[in-house]
Amino acid sequence: MIDSDTDVIRVRELVKKFGSFVANDRLSFRVHKGEIFGFLGANGAGKTTTIRILCGLSYPTSGEIEVAGHDVYTQRERIKRKIGYMSQKFSLYEDLTVSENIRLYAGIYGLDRRYILQREKQLLQQLGLQDIQNQFIRKIPLGWKQKLAFSVAVFHKPAIVFLDEPTGGVDPITRRQFWEMIHEVTREGITVFVTTHYMDEAEYCDRVSIMVDGRIEALEPPAVLKERYNCGDMNEVFIKLARKQ
Repeated sequence: MIDSDTDVIRVRELVKKFGSFVANDRLSFRVHKGEIFGFLGANGAGKTTTIRILCGLSYPTSGEIEVAGHDVYTQRERIKRKIGYMSQKFSLYEDLTVSENIRLYAGIYGLDRRYILQREKQLLQQLGLQDIQNQFIRKIPLGWKQKLAFSVAVFHKPAIVFLDEPTGGVDPITRRQFWEMIHEVTREGITVFVTTHYMDEAEYCDRVSIMVDGRIEALEPPAVLKERYNCGDMNEVFIKLARKQ
């Protein structure tokens, strides 16, 4: 089991192969409770494969992996009850209303109906969606969809929420608001595991892991990485590592 109360994810020597192709090559890392952990890498670096394993959606080829104190080989259903997940394509049903999406996912998480109705009211007020709660998801702006999808992913107060490129395609103001929401849930003790293509967002993370060709090339706080590689920002760090300069 996890040997530190501050570790909510523990990965040791994770390998994932698809035939002869190695998607994850001996990954080892830990994620601490309440931190924002950035998981960066170019397309095809192995990020999504790793997340699927951590979420209990795919088996690793080998390695030791625990999420929220549970083993990914034998306790995947327990893991699923303790996590939230928001994909880059959003986890909302376009042909359901705002309220219907909230109630659907809350029901899947097994929450009490009275609690669901109470939390739904609070959430709609918090997001300013009271006036459109009966509109279909497909009709509301992209930024609102993202905020709602994130709020639904943490509705059941999970130990960890996985965000796979959550801010793709929206304007800078909405991106900043989204990150304010992320910081708010970490203050409640929820751990955030996030992938992003926006290197400026890496600056908001407590620690950042950068993957290159299926391996972790660096894992440190952003300030440490910038100093180590003598770079002015995380974009320069990422380019140096990705190009192996």
